[in-house]
Amino acid sequence: MSGASHLRVDARHIRVGGIVQGVGFRPFVWRLAHELELCGWVRNDSAGVEITAEGPAARLEELVARIASDAPPLARIDSITAREVCPAGHAGFAIAASVASRCATAIGPDTATCPACLAELFDPRNRRWRHAFVTCTHCGPRYTIATGLPYDRSRTSMAPFAMCADCAREYQDPADRRFHAEPIACPNCGPRLRFLGRDGVDTGGGPGADPIAQTLQRLRAGEIVAIKGLGGYHLACDARNPRAVAALRERKAREAKPFALMVANRASLGGIARADAAAGRDLESAERPIVLLPKDPAAEATLAGIADGLDHVGVMLPTTPIHWLLFHEAAGRPPGTAWLAAPSREVWVMTSANPGGEPLVTGDEEALRRLGGIADAYLQHDRAIAVRCDDSVRVGGDAPRFLRRARGYTPQAIRLPAAGPPVLAFGAGMKSTVCVTRGDEAFLSQHVGDLDDAATVAFLEECAQHLCALLEVEPQRIAHDLHPDFPSTRLAWRFAAERGASTVAVAHHHAHVAAVAAEHRRTGPLLGLALDGVGLGPDGEAWGGELLEVTGTTCRRLGHLATLPLPGGDRAAREPWRVAAGALHRLGRGAEIPMRFARQSAARGVVELLERDLRCPATSSAGRWFDAAAALLGVAETARYEAEPAMRLEALARRHGAVPAAASWRIDPCGRLDLLPLLETLADWRGTPEHGAALFHATLAAALCALALDAAAAHHRDAIALCGGCLCNGLLRDALSTGLSAAGMQVLHAQRAPPNDGAISLGQAWVALATGRN
Repeated sequence: MSGASHLRVDARHIRVGGIVQGVGFRPFVWRLAHELELCGWVRNDSAGVEITAEGPAARLEELVARIASDAPPLARIDSITAREVCPAGHAGFAIAASVASRCATAIGPDTATCPACLAELFDPRNRRWRHAFVTCTHCGPRYTIATGLPYDRSRTSMAPFAMCADCAREYQDPADRRFHAEPIACPNCGPRLRFLGRDGVDTGGGPGADPIAQTLQRLRAGEIVAIKGLGGYHLACDARNPRAVAALRERKAREAKPFALMVANRASLGGIARADAAAGRDLESAERPIVLLPKDPAAEATLAGIADGLDHVGVMLPTTPIHWLLFHEAAGRPPGTAWLAAPSREVWVMTSANPGGEPLVTGDEEALRRLGGIADAYLQHDRAIAVRCDDSVRVGGDAPRFLRRARGYTPQAIRLPAAGPPVLAFGAGMKSTVCVTRGDEAFLSQHVGDLDDAATVAFLEECAQHLCALLEVEPQRIAHDLHPDFPSTRLAWRFAAERGASTVAVAHHHAHVAAVAAEHRRTGPLLGLALDGVGLGPDGEAWGGELLEVTGTTCRRLGHLATLPLPGGDRAAREPWRVAAGALHRLGRGAEIPMRFARQSAARGVVELLERDLRCPATSSAGRWFDAAAALLGVAETARYEAEPAMRLEALARRHGAVPAAASWRIDPCGRLDLLPLLETLADWRGTPEHGAALFHATLAAALCALALDAAAAHHRDAIALCGGCLCNGLLRDALSTGLSAAGMQVLHAQRAPPNDGAISLGQAWVALATGRN
């Protein structure tokens, strides 16, 4: 402070909360303090970042202002407080050692390799040339290597790797962008790649063999390679090789569900997909999600077996240095970064290594055991994955939205409208997540999956324990679905009993609407259209097409879709023709069922079930109305993966273009919306499937708008949440938004969480927080 020694010295104690650890925040403050000629110190603690600064009052005010305005790119500031204190006479400005105490901060998510690191990665003169673990405070792994807070190297999976002298010098230099970059490493001291053959033996490949070159060679030869990533393994193959794609489908037992692709850059999307400016920003963002893009017509032939019958395809850009090195190898190892913008012919399937729908493979020995019948080779490394975390999936375009929230976004907090006691919510039975609240923040876990097996249930428990431990939260309330037989419900009961916590049961569709309310910080009454496949209603029936009014812990059903019978019960969700048969029976046309669905051996038996009303539970599910329409139009009689009929129907409707809605519905005085007249029209349809699909979408949206607007007028409401898995359908989402907005309604969508069951735990947590306040 030599240049300002004649000025009065004041002092401030400053606290910064949010994502401020592991993102270069302390060196950022250090540089600011030196620029402003201030004295004092900055350090991490479990509340975030703590600063003591001494100097002229005007410069202290500037320090606080610039902390807020100029924070590092990966930081997220939630709070800054500054109070006057007595100067202590500090000499210079230092970065002090971290203090561990009860946690009140957050760790950042994993992010893609930054431009500065890429420049080093491809500079033959740089000591990190082609180093597969290059990183700095602006990029790289965070959440998936963290074992605790404060976020220091000793609490990450980099702890076993002792820094060499060069890395230690960078790590300790506040002027270096790797100052306290906890994953810092170089070829001399960092993790190592290794390439293993099918039998798990290191092939060596001869002196100087490069695992990256060996991997590319195998991919180009049509083989399947398991590649270790940030939060787990991927299974990769050449997407342009139909034999390789078919082999991956057969070995992974993934008959038709779409695969995600990886390309080098936006310039490489030609003949694959189209990305507008908004989708391009998502693709190139630091979070690097898989982005669903409109498929190029040529892709149906050139990328056979990737996303057949659909009009969108999931695409991601390189996330880690390993991915970049594979594309660099394919380009012939050019020096510099000019090649990064050039089109590449390489297009790889990059799908989660989760055989049988079980949790993502993370361990090296686990990979050899669980992927042994799938992978031809393995690209591994010796940095452990501390936290399993799958890829995030988003829909691109002007209104980007999540389908799956995980890597790149977890564990970013969602700010709530009010604080309360800590809550742990366990979600539902499909697309499961857990949610932990701390104060006025909700921390939604990464995608866990469907709780169909013991391993996934164990992963759900692991996520709950990890989040609570990481945030140092001891839940006082534990929320769960109303369904008593969900594994998540039973797990919640056990957690509560072990901890002496109270439990809060939340109906499925109540939680859907509450999740959107939580995101938008709404505490007053809110209408909600919750449209999905199924969820247990408070009356014990299967709901799924609901118009609700939600206020915290209270939920009123104002209307719903008419029910359809499900002959054979849950089997009907996998065999849409059964739902269509139920609709025909309701229309008095049951005699048509055996002829219309002649390919189905159980058709005559289904007629008998319907006539005798045996094993034909009814549901108001919107998803089942999609299934009935798809089967009646001949689009899909069976579903090879969840929501396939609806996805194919949406693709056909989009291909046809907009059509006027038909006046083919009835709303009774109890708010029951009956679309059987629409299904009868489709049963007699003589036009193209594309036209029929477009008519179904337009009429369904118009009917739901009419239902919602009637209720809004009757109950004097002007805002509505749109939620549930059916809102993943962009055509339905846009049509509802347009129709309701045009009538003056404020339409709220899921933004920081998915509209599907991935947000159920967030809604449950918000309802549990409201318990006692209503």
